Amino acid sequence: MDWLPTLSEWPGPTYRRIVDAIAADIGSGKLLRGERLPTHRALAAKLDLDLTTVTRAYGEARKRGLIEARVGQGTFVSETTARVPSDHSALVQIDLSMNIPPQPLEANLDLRIAQGLASIRQASGFSAFLNYLRPGGGDDDRAAAADWLHTRGPEAAYQRVVIFPGSQAIIFNALLTLTTPGDIVLTEALTFPGARAAAAKLGVRLIGVPMDKEGVLPDALEKACRIHQPKAVYLVPTQQNPTTATLRTDRRKAVAAIIRKFGTPLIEDDVYGPLEPSMPPIAALAPELTYLAVSVAKCISPGLRVAYLLAPDAAAEASMRTALQATMQMPQPLMVALMTHWLRTGVADEIIRAVRNEATARQQLAARLLKGIDYAARPASHHIWLPLPANRGAPELLAYLSRRGLAVVGEDAFAVDDTGPRGIRISLGAARNRAELSSALQVLSGAMSSFAAVQIV
Repeated sequence: MDWLPTLSEWPGPTYRRIVDAIAADIGSGKLLRGERLPTHRALAAKLDLDLTTVTRAYGEARKRGLIEARVGQGTFVSETTARVPSDHSALVQIDLSMNIPPQPLEANLDLRIAQGLASIRQASGFSAFLNYLRPGGGDDDRAAAADWLHTRGPEAAYQRVVIFPGSQAIIFNALLTLTTPGDIVLTEALTFPGARAAAAKLGVRLIGVPMDKEGVLPDALEKACRIHQPKAVYLVPTQQNPTTATLRTDRRKAVAAIIRKFGTPLIEDDVYGPLEPSMPPIAALAPELTYLAVSVAKCISPGLRVAYLLAPDAAAEASMRTALQATMQMPQPLMVALMTHWLRTGVADEIIRAVRNEATARQQLAARLLKGIDYAARPASHHIWLPLPANRGAPELLAYLSRRGLAVVGEDAFAVDDTGPRGIRISLGAARNRAELSSALQVLSGAMSSFAAVQIV
């Protein structure tokens, strides 16, 4: 209630300066989530402003997800900057089907985007980013990416980096480069739907390899390589989607040995790797055969559409750059410039740390509310995997949850064949805030009690 914005630091109309001051004070920690703000009238009096100016500022701050009004209580700093969803079915009140990162206030994305773009404009203007640029990124952007990727692959060199518009584009172009229609690619028995879609479009046959709670089984992978002689292997070894399975170091070494033994390229989807930085990718063990895809979609925001490929060698880099040029030409130059600025200044790591902390807090909330329910998770993952009995698939549970306003995803969305584990994926990051997540998990907990007791109809 004692908060008072410093308006002289910000340009533009007064109402917008109030909004920018709110965003800045949230980012600096001066304003904390859940903190109560002065009333419209009180702030107008303190700043000697017209009441309508403050009302307009608070309204704009609400649109930006910075604050929220509670009937009969006042105005409070929001928990997240995520917007209210507008494209869901009327039956769905809480949608936990999309695996996206939360947008904690501490990440301060709105202000950091504005500041980053302002720095870019001041340094070179925007016109330079409105032309065709070299497919895969210029040397400066690739060098910034290589410096950042050193934490994921110690041998990262900018000459091996290709910048793509998202990891989906990397997967599609890697399959396009490594396979021809009718070829076989091995993956986990449950895998990322985007990989399934890319393979289907290219006429590539995916074969699922058995997995357990720790990920793909090395013995099964070696057997499948011997039988099928695949053109590539696609794996998500860290916080696997949808099961959250994460390969131990010994299994990573075993996988690296297998792909070396058969000379089979590995497409390693490391999209969740930045959330678990202590776990080195398989690419660090077999860099000469691994196409390492690292995206900002799950650690910052999917809307930026920036992902980095660390190719095995110069020839692979050139092939992937050529494929990108043929399919999508280039990533969006201004977004690449923004990411480069964030990587160089350390802002990217600050945002990732805030997202990781929020993911951890949401996992802790799930652990409290789902106590007694068997599910798989990682400490900082955006999703959990709730296994179901072999004779009880997800459709009944999905229908039950949908009738109660909760949307999640079943195993059918991820299954390569009918041999994979059964269950549902719950995306904790999709909830707009922890209060909404708490409500959703209580619905889920109640549904599981009913599901365990009787057949849901």
